[in-house]
Amino acid sequence: MTKLKPLKADPASTPAPFDLADAEAVHMLAAGTAEPAQQKRALKWIIESAAATYQWPFREVARETDIALGRQFVGQQIVGLLKLDLSKLRRDFEHG
Repeated sequence: MTKLKPLKADPASTPAPFDLADAEAVHMLAAGTAEPAQQKRALKWIIESAAATYQWPFREVARETDIALGRQFVGQQIVGLLKLDLSKLRRDFEHG
């Protein structure tokens, strides 16, 4: 029987990895000139890499766990907004 080894979590304080296309997509998004594919790529990088939304946040050092949970919270807020029913939200705002 093979003994499973726990995954080694990188420090949460380590900047998220990116490539040139990610950096370009984020720049174009910020400038308001991103093509649809760049918009999707930038948002994917923000949610999955920068915010590490879907990664296990707990580390051996409490401070690193705190940082990871903070990053994850930001990603969860963005994902939450993306899942909102906009037509219901508009009605709620219009009717007060």
